[in-house]
Amino acid sequence: MLSNLHFSISERRFFLRLFDVLFVILFQIFLIESELFDYKYFNIINENFYYWIATFVIYLLFFSEVFEMYNLKAQNDNYLVTRGVLLTSIFTTSFYILTPILSPSLPENRIQIIYLFFSVLSALLIWRFSYRFLIVSPRFQRRILLIGSTKSNLKTSKLIEVDGVDSIILGQFSFEKSKNQSDIKWFDFRKKNIQELIQELNISEVIVSNYDNESFEKIIDPQLAKVLLSGVRVTSFESFYEKLSLKIPMERFDSTFYNYISYNETKKDGLYEAFVRTIDVFAGILGLSFLACIIPFVTIINFFTNRGSLFYYQERIGKKGKPFRILKLRSMVTNAEKDGAVWASKNDTRITKFGKILRKTRLDEIPQFYNVLIGDMSLIGPRPERPQFVDELEKDLPFYALRHMIKPGLTGWSQVLFPYASTYEQQKIKLRYDLYYIRERSILMDFKIIIKTISTVVFMRGN
Repeated sequence: MLSNLHFSISERRFFLRLFDVLFVILFQIFLIESELFDYKYFNIINENFYYWIATFVIYLLFFSEVFEMYNLKAQNDNYLVTRGVLLTSIFTTSFYILTPILSPSLPENRIQIIYLFFSVLSALLIWRFSYRFLIVSPRFQRRILLIGSTKSNLKTSKLIEVDGVDSIILGQFSFEKSKNQSDIKWFDFRKKNIQELIQELNISEVIVSNYDNESFEKIIDPQLAKVLLSGVRVTSFESFYEKLSLKIPMERFDSTFYNYISYNETKKDGLYEAFVRTIDVFAGILGLSFLACIIPFVTIINFFTNRGSLFYYQERIGKKGKPFRILKLRSMVTNAEKDGAVWASKNDTRITKFGKILRKTRLDEIPQFYNVLIGDMSLIGPRPERPQFVDELEKDLPFYALRHMIKPGLTGWSQVLFPYASTYEQQKIKLRYDLYYIRERSILMDFKIIIKTISTVVFMRGN
């Protein structure tokens, strides 16, 4: 029954990708078969037809990722959906027609290119707005029951409110009713049985957090055991929080943390490490080549708008706590830290006008490809921090030193998911993202970070 069906976040992204491709291909076939448009850019009987289509699909999926077409929260905003579809259609079409080795030769009649662009645009718009009325429908959401302390239940509900695009909370069990959750129905555990409530509300998942009460625990645990046997998913608050927020919850930071993460678990096999180093060398050479191309222009602009040295070195802490010197394009006024080291803030007055552009586009980081090439850094990893800040943070933040288990990165998980950290509390949140990456790092995750970094540059979200 539809009432028992829900689409998870990963399933929703799968459907978006699948039907992006299907709709675009179907529109191409429709144009080819239609006598109205005389569309001949793709020739079905050509032996390279399937090769051309495969190349087109790769471009389509790549630019869809770059322009955040698979950001589920963005799919609820008409402007963001339209912007993503338009940019994806423009760049997919442009790159495809400009690589004739991988695609059909440019047609003599240039209107064929217009047909190609509008077919992609129309297909994506029709599917994306259909998606909002179909899969996003509340009847396909995960139906959740919260069990635990009122404090943890409140934290879970706030997380779902922000990030839970596939979830809806239908009720909560706790020892006492929360005054801050009047919008979520509370059930008295002394009067209601969990199994009966699950059937009554058609619950698909139960999220369990700390109880904070022994009598509550004695009544609830036996009932939860039966819930598990009935086949309903039961998830701990920590696991649910981590999966949805993509960072480690604060509840992990206690004496049991080493059961969750250890050096031996996060140290990947030799093949992964060899792959990472190969990519680092390739990226270092490519990045420095790009720097050589732009440096004349940057030098001229710097001379007129950002007077002073073009480059500067700064000491940072690398793998195993070893210091190294990082190379950057200067984005601040000279003698910016004459009164001592200070974290850069969002609207830092020390940043020059040209420096703001360098930071927004991440161009100030390009010289660090040298550090990547020589092995001080990796392309992906936690951002290296300054010794003064590291000493301070290691005293106050549990497990901060674990960031140094791997090489620091030119970009990383916390950089693409969290803004510039300029306060103690923000550094605390950033650490949770970094440790999540250290625990989960893989080739697929590294690829996601690269795509998100390209999106950050394209939309100028750097700081």
